[in-house]
Amino acid sequence: MFNVCMCDRFQSNPKELHFKVVKRILKYLKGIVNVGLWYLRRASLSLSGYSNSDFVGCKLDRKSTSGTCHLVGASLISWHKKKQACMVLSTAKAEYIAAGSCCAQILWLKQQLTDYDLCLSKVSLKCDNTSAINLTKNPIQHSRTKHIEIRHHFIRDHTSNGDCEVQFTETKKQLVDFFTKPLPRDRFNFLRIELGILDASNLLN
Repeated sequence: MFNVCMCDRFQSNPKELHFKVVKRILKYLKGIVNVGLWYLRRASLSLSGYSNSDFVGCKLDRKSTSGTCHLVGASLISWHKKKQACMVLSTAKAEYIAAGSCCAQILWLKQQLTDYDLCLSKVSLKCDNTSAINLTKNPIQHSRTKHIEIRHHFIRDHTSNGDCEVQFTETKKQLVDFFTKPLPRDRFNFLRIELGILDASNLLN
């Protein structure tokens, strides 16, 4: 997903380099035809979300990328990656915007789950940036955060209302890194398994 989204930014004016990358993506897909999402029949019905950002990760315009994913039990049901529309001056703001996007998706998923008579409160939202977490709990504006647009602060209301609970998670346990940045092979394979993206041929053996 990360590589496809990167190539997508250059589809209006592709160069030979981009065609080489697309060819490599297709080779990767050919090699993982047996890999897919694995859903357990009797999994826990708890909902959790992960948010992260790649601070000024775009080399062209220096904008950050938000990434979110959501799990029911240990099963991945939703994921999202998008370059942020505004420039950010700190990792805290980039992470705060990503957390807001994750919160919006949590609210939608909670609404969908009510159709199955499943009502959830204080859904866990995992973030690895303590400054962003503090911003969701403390409305005090100071010099480093006063430039954040009001529309990004709606997560505070939903945190105080008990719709979600923003919690700290260690960077090494941040599952959404899978969608926001290029990763070494070992890290990539570890996160793929943690997200329940498994090789069916291994499961049958």
